[in-house]
Amino acid sequence: MTSATSSRPRAAIILAAGQGTRMKSALPKVLHPVAGMALLGHVIAAVRAAGVARIVVVAAPGGDAVRAYAEGAGCAVAVQDRQLGTGHAARAAAPALEGFDGDVVVAFGDSPLTTAQTFARAFDGAAASGLGLVTFRPKGGGAYGRIVLDAQGRFDRIVEYKDASAEERAIDLCNAGILAADAQKLFGWAARLTSDNAQCEYYLTDVPALAKADGAAPALIEVAEEEALGVNSRGELAAAERIMQDRLRAGFMAAGVGLTAPETVYLSHDTVIEPDVTIEPFVVIAAGVTIRGGARIRSHSHLEGCDIASGAIIGPFARLRPGAKIGQDAHIGNFVEVKNTTIEAGAKANHLTYLGDAHVGAKANIGAGTITCNYDGFTKAKTEIGAGAFIGSDTALVAPVTVGAGAITAAGSVITKDVPADALAIARGQQSEKPGWAKAFRTRKQQEKK
Repeated sequence: MTSATSSRPRAAIILAAGQGTRMKSALPKVLHPVAGMALLGHVIAAVRAAGVARIVVVAAPGGDAVRAYAEGAGCAVAVQDRQLGTGHAARAAAPALEGFDGDVVVAFGDSPLTTAQTFARAFDGAAASGLGLVTFRPKGGGAYGRIVLDAQGRFDRIVEYKDASAEERAIDLCNAGILAADAQKLFGWAARLTSDNAQCEYYLTDVPALAKADGAAPALIEVAEEEALGVNSRGELAAAERIMQDRLRAGFMAAGVGLTAPETVYLSHDTVIEPDVTIEPFVVIAAGVTIRGGARIRSHSHLEGCDIASGAIIGPFARLRPGAKIGQDAHIGNFVEVKNTTIEAGAKANHLTYLGDAHVGAKANIGAGTITCNYDGFTKAKTEIGAGAFIGSDTALVAPVTVGAGAITAAGSVITKDVPADALAIARGQQSEKPGWAKAFRTRKQQEKK
């Protein structure tokens, strides 16, 4: 959402140079996922939704993975050559925004829960008073910078927790670390920062006091505590995931999606679900899934990179992999896996089946135990199953192969040649019997044990 308060151009500086050592991971902290998207990706998406056109991501030296992600998302990258605090990191972005005539917001790449509305409010605060500062009130206090107010209840200064007195630590209004201001003024204030503090770092939190001294009374924007959550550990990553999932679930239910046990359903940042879809318990929806109105996703199913048409029934215990396209009123049942396959309207595969690199025609019936043998260790080949075809139980379809419309394959067949439309294909060995053989076998084995 963009704001109508100011028409000035908007930019963002996203700080992403932290080491993230508490994550104990080879993956950079800001690239850990929440709801299927990197922490940094959520911040980029939110500032863009607030009307930001130019984004600079501040990365650490050697942060190639962060650089690649940021540039892939259309952002510029600046390098903070030394870890000397948030103010020093903001300075590093100045060359990338040289000559920029507009407002800039400073955000954190490890805070995926900050909303576009909050960034827009920060810009509004900058337009109204010269600087917008985001604040929150943590329930448990915490080691956050405190917002000190003057006798009239206006902003006075920010004091970092490590530098705060006992009286200052008792203040419940805290700094979320997000601020917005005119870009050139912000860089001017950042250039005046000193490192005279307990950490010997350049604190971005000293900028509002400099702004006040220059006559820009900071506007305080208070938000819910969850929006200020930064991810620094695996526990905090899990907490962010819980909150994001709750947001997604609530949004879909408000839009008319039925979740019978919402706390057990996991969604992705890009999930598309239309009204009147019903999702049963313990369903995981990974990236790239679209579910059309009236479909039902039954319990314990896993969906990724697939498109499900209206009226389709998926599961229980179904797996749809990337490239699966399930047609209107089609049925994909228990322990059925579908990958890179189109299932046309009304077709059914109800039991214990693998369909990969295939096309299944309308109203075809796929029997239990059917397998498309699509991979020979080097290449993948396609299976075509015509409309109205009946694939008998335990059929192996060795691709490339076509089963014509209305054709039937006998149960237990291994189909290696094309089957004409309306034909019956039988491809299995002849059954033979040896009377008495089983009894003689048991007798011999029992004697061998003596």
